[in-house]
Amino acid sequence: MASTNKNNVTSKEEEKEVSTSGLESCTVKENKAKMNQTNFSNINENQTNENKTNTYKRNIDKGNIDKGNIDKTNTNKSDINKVNIDTVDTDKLNTNTLTEKNKKVIFKGEDNMSSTKIYYGDSLEVTPVGVMDYNDFSKQTKREQEIPGFDSKYRDFVDYIMKITHNIWEEKGIGVIYDTYHNNVTMHCGSSNLVGIKDVISNTLQTLHAFPDRRLIGQNVIWSNFGADGFLSSHRVLSTATNLGDSNFGPATGRKINFRTVIDCATTNNRIHEEWLVRDNLWIVTQLGLNPQEVAKSMAKASESKVLSLQSTYGICESMDGQFMPTKYQAKDDSVGEMMLEMTSRIYNYKYINEVKKYYHDNAVVHFICDKDLNGYDEIQGMIVSLLASIPNGSYEVERVTCNQREKNEGYDVSVRWRLRGINEGIGFFGQPSGKHIEVMGINHYHILQGKVKEEWITFDGMDVLKQMYMGVEE
Repeated sequence: MASTNKNNVTSKEEEKEVSTSGLESCTVKENKAKMNQTNFSNINENQTNENKTNTYKRNIDKGNIDKGNIDKTNTNKSDINKVNIDTVDTDKLNTNTLTEKNKKVIFKGEDNMSSTKIYYGDSLEVTPVGVMDYNDFSKQTKREQEIPGFDSKYRDFVDYIMKITHNIWEEKGIGVIYDTYHNNVTMHCGSSNLVGIKDVISNTLQTLHAFPDRRLIGQNVIWSNFGADGFLSSHRVLSTATNLGDSNFGPATGRKINFRTVIDCATTNNRIHEEWLVRDNLWIVTQLGLNPQEVAKSMAKASESKVLSLQSTYGICESMDGQFMPTKYQAKDDSVGEMMLEMTSRIYNYKYINEVKKYYHDNAVVHFICDKDLNGYDEIQGMIVSLLASIPNGSYEVERVTCNQREKNEGYDVSVRWRLRGINEGIGFFGQPSGKHIEVMGINHYHILQGKVKEEWITFDGMDVLKQMYMGVEE
């Protein structure tokens, strides 16, 4: 973490606030009070006459702030560039001449981020879900966050995600999809993709036909900025439902079920344009009393009829690079995002499964798929061994790490989206090997406390994996 150096400067101008969004923004206040200037390794200060107006151009890149040339002409406007901060906690910065009252400038964007995988969101800007019931969450009125291009009825980005989910699924407001999804939206669902808003409409209606009383209980929304003007959410949902209609798994069973889903949504100007969805379908099929292997065979047969002549995979994904051993990622600093990249690299790619004791608390709990809660080192290590045994030489790749600091020194909420690819050549969690190249897309949520994992939710679609294993298999 970079250090700060405070200088006192008196200003008679109006107050101007520049809101902060995680590591992609900073705050500027102009008043009669003191000005706190952040000083990093590359700071050049030019002296100005007291009667001149100063306009600072700040460019922050990878944790270093460079003050540009100071305009010594009288001006009523401030030219403040977009700012990206890697791992910096800044005090409030001040300028001398910003004439517009209470004008808010949001510094965000990922174009100059030092990491293309780690992103942060400021929890103080939103109303966190926490343990709040939706009856109480929906009654919140305080507006914290500026979300340009979004409907004014949403208080912040978390409120947007929670409300549209409730409106679409529980109120059966299917038309809300037309209001909040892009025409050309892409949905990544494990080994397959859906493209276009029509597929979103179709899948929503079919799911509600099979489970008409579905309730979606939001457990957490971890968020950050996405691009220059967008946002990304990682929404963990616990659903309850009754199977009253036929589904793609089979005829209606009348059984009550519960299951976890995690959805990453990239959203700009009130519309979701890309979505990554993982649902614990293996647990759904099991609760319905169906045979997962037989259901997977039917799903594979249906998929083959659609892509009979298309090549399904390209190359073989492995943890090793030829004869070179797997890469061990080394954290660049002590930030939580860097720690997550290091931990997943060492445990899942290099298979230092013994280092669970290094990165997890001794009383950590992991909520695995199929409603399995794993407690302590032995069970957590055993789960990882079984999962990797099915794809023993596969490549584990992290696509994105999203971090939100909790209030009251309660650590961080972190979302990690990942893919495990390789040859299903071992006996493990998915049973007897098929010899097929398979891909597992997952999204994990973590509670990080005092630099270690306190609680983890692992979610992926086991039925999608079984389907891949049966592709091309003749009865």
